[in-house]
Amino acid sequence: RTHLKQTTMARGPKKHLKRLNAPKHWMLDKLGGEWAPRPSTGPHKLRECLPLCLILRNRLKYALTGREVMMIVMRRLVEIDHKIRTDVNYPAGFMDVITIAKSNEKFRLLYDVKGRFVLQKINTAESKFKLLKVVKKFKSKKASIGRNPFQTGQAGTIPVIVTHDGRTIRYPDPKIKNGDTVKFDLKENKITDTIKFEIGNICMITKGANTGRVGLLVRKEAHPGSFSILHLKDKKGNEFATREANVFAIGRGDESMVKLPRSQGVRNTIMEDREQLMAKMS
Repeated sequence: RTHLKQTTMARGPKKHLKRLNAPKHWMLDKLGGEWAPRPSTGPHKLRECLPLCLILRNRLKYALTGREVMMIVMRRLVEIDHKIRTDVNYPAGFMDVITIAKSNEKFRLLYDVKGRFVLQKINTAESKFKLLKVVKKFKSKKASIGRNPFQTGQAGTIPVIVTHDGRTIRYPDPKIKNGDTVKFDLKENKITDTIKFEIGNICMITKGANTGRVGLLVRKEAHPGSFSILHLKDKKGNEFATREANVFAIGRGDESMVKLPRSQGVRNTIMEDREQLMAKMS
């Protein structure tokens, strides 16, 4: 007689999230209840997003409870990237544009220097576009993306790029490479400009210990078989380093294409923070 080893298998997708297991950058208080809103599956990862529920209730204070948030979104009052979203747990992420027409407010989700999401107020002109990092570039399968009707065989495949927020854009400019940033018009659904991922351009860090810091790309270190390391320098002249995958180009030269948070991506030392706090209190 054979003895089969008993295994425990998952019975479908997880639908709950305990408050203590929620990402720290959501800044949920430990004693505020047992549960946290679990983000729906969407364009951003669970631990790299901010659910719409927390944006409306915890950050903007437009609601006191989750039920009030549901009443707001079900009235179709909230848009993310110019599309109405009625899911209270929709995962909004880096560079997403949030529009609330009733209050005539527009925000862009960025990081502060401590790695937390910040809702940066923007004007109407800036709300019409977002920056997208190219994470993949390839020739598509004809069955899934479609084919060029004027070509046959392999020549009939369509070139596509995939961006950091899950978009698949067909027929991009051939000069666009992995790691580059594209300026994407949210109304027309078209690429209007490209920022090359090269030395001398201003970048923001989107992962790791330096999340939220902004600086000019100074040099690249290639480590074959390991992670390439990039060195950046901020406005104060402080140099810091991170992995290549963590860097997001946001402009040409030292001019950012998007409005940055109050700190401008420059991290203070703990002594500088203390001095600023003392000056404010006095």
